[in-house]
Amino acid sequence: MLDTTRHITPNATAAPGVPPRWVVRAARLAALAPLPSGLWRLAAAFGVPVGFTGANALADVTPGSFFSLYMIGLSLFTEALGLLALGLVQRWGEVFWSWLPLIGGRRVPTWFAVPLAGAGALALTVLAILGAFGWNQPDTMADPEAPKGVAYLVMTACYAPLLVWGPLLAVVTAHYWLRRRRTARLHSAARAARGRAGA
Repeated sequence: MLDTTRHITPNATAAPGVPPRWVVRAARLAALAPLPSGLWRLAAAFGVPVGFTGANALADVTPGSFFSLYMIGLSLFTEALGLLALGLVQRWGEVFWSWLPLIGGRRVPTWFAVPLAGAGALALTVLAILGAFGWNQPDTMADPEAPKGVAYLVMTACYAPLLVWGPLLAVVTAHYWLRRRRTARLHSAARAARGRAGA
């Protein structure tokens, strides 16, 4: 399967239909944005003390418990969502995998991919903004049972990359739409030119 990221010119001016280097980097950063918070949750899920005390569910997590499995599942799910950003700069984001029934090998409709990714970018941005404004509220990190000192800084640093996840995804989505539109126009022009030549 063709990896479009291998066909980027040194001066970052990509051929039609190929994302430029800066867009590829933005997609990779978007894919990595949920990773630090996921690793933090995995550490807590496996019983590593993360600074919570008292009756808080994170104060004493039993590995293998329902709560532990929930955090592991949440971490894997969020990272899987993050990796979908790579589809906006790679071949599998433009053509469905061949092994998929009924749609395998067909082009991914722009009307399907763009609204889905755009809605995700908007939701992630809103959630990140709300989370940032509520981070130090009395019922969150200002709670007496919440992490303090180094544990607070570690948790904050792990969750901070989520602030850029939505905006990065929005930028990559917008470029994906422009790129697909430009490619469609070029294909239409080429077909028209062949039609005129054969007339």
